[in-house]
Amino acid sequence: MVLNEVIISKSKLLFLILLWSCFINSQTIDVCKTCNFKTIKKAIKFSSINDTIFIQKGTYKESDIEINKPLIIIGNDRPIIDGEYEGEIFNIKSDDVIIKGLKIVNVGKSYIKDYAAIRVIKAKNFNISDNIFDNLFFGIYIEKSSHGVIYNNKIYGNSKEEYSSGNGIQLWYSNDILVSNNYVTGVRDGIYLEFSDNCKIISNTSHNNLRYGLHFMFSDNDIYEKNSFVDNGAGVAVMFSKQINMNDNLFKDNWGTASYGLLLKEINDSNITNNIFDKNTTAVNIEGSNRLIFKHNNFTNNGWAIKVRGACYANNFTYNNFIFNSFDLSYNSSVNDNIFENNYWSSYNGYDLDNDGYGDVPYRPVKLFTYIVNTVPETVVLLRGLFVHIINFSEKVSPVFTPKKLLDQNPLMNIIR
Repeated sequence: MVLNEVIISKSKLLFLILLWSCFINSQTIDVCKTCNFKTIKKAIKFSSINDTIFIQKGTYKESDIEINKPLIIIGNDRPIIDGEYEGEIFNIKSDDVIIKGLKIVNVGKSYIKDYAAIRVIKAKNFNISDNIFDNLFFGIYIEKSSHGVIYNNKIYGNSKEEYSSGNGIQLWYSNDILVSNNYVTGVRDGIYLEFSDNCKIISNTSHNNLRYGLHFMFSDNDIYEKNSFVDNGAGVAVMFSKQINMNDNLFKDNWGTASYGLLLKEINDSNITNNIFDKNTTAVNIEGSNRLIFKHNNFTNNGWAIKVRGACYANNFTYNNFIFNSFDLSYNSSVNDNIFENNYWSSYNGYDLDNDGYGDVPYRPVKLFTYIVNTVPETVVLLRGLFVHIINFSEKVSPVFTPKKLLDQNPLMNIIR
């Protein structure tokens, strides 16, 4: 069983164990228009530890609902919790809280406070699953909390400007969180982590967000895999972090003058493997990052496949496919301390006389015209001209502007499947 399936199975088992343990020595409370408890707030007030509150179908116009004891809150037939733009809706301040099966709408907006549909503060062992969020500011905001699960939620924003919008799922100073199988669209950053370690971001879909599909800041030892980041302002930004595993993700259609599939800034000792980068302005932009391993990634139909900025050392690019990119590699230094070996390059026109599957002639992935375009972007209009082919050939024969030692000594002759 692959890693994410094990993690998700364990999270489901944990949820069932927590649910069953809460049923023991607890009672159930119904909330509806004809029940003894007509509001969620009142049901919480009169509930006991580990009680289960069933919210029946209907619309409940409530906000600032505080949960200060272990409770299970479950919606039957998708009840609507309407905050009427008054501020935050659910505020969890207790361990062992479950919220499941609700539709939460109309979160308040503010330029001073980060109002959220559900906020978790200094809590452990929470589970937020199978909810729908619509017309929100922030969706799920986890603050100084740990050992929680955010699973199978759908988050729909209608953000127009970055300064007046919030994030779909935000983790702040929170550790050991599983964020899995969520759908996020129309917000500022789909998923945002800051000072959050040992978290797992698995099998989420983050599309059509204003800024990033996923954004990391100062977060270490995290995993994100099997996610889809399509048509965002930029796909993913990972900054000032270390030991991040980025595997089996899709970065697609992230277009714009300052857009990337993956932006890496001050990242160390991390793995980027088995990802697909398709039709991005720049598939990967790397700056100030060291000891990264890029392996078995597909770079197809991007403007730039990889841009390597300054202060990037001891990075290893092996067994990747570079297919029909306008520029495979951009490099702003004449010195190279990175390894490019055993990759497939669609623009390689060498030969393989001994039929070992590797080209007999080394491949130089950095072209002189790439250097020119980086210096004068307007020259990109000359990309397909004869003049470009001439200057690229002259630089290949006698490198002056591009790193002499930046070669793939054994380029692959066939695409890696």
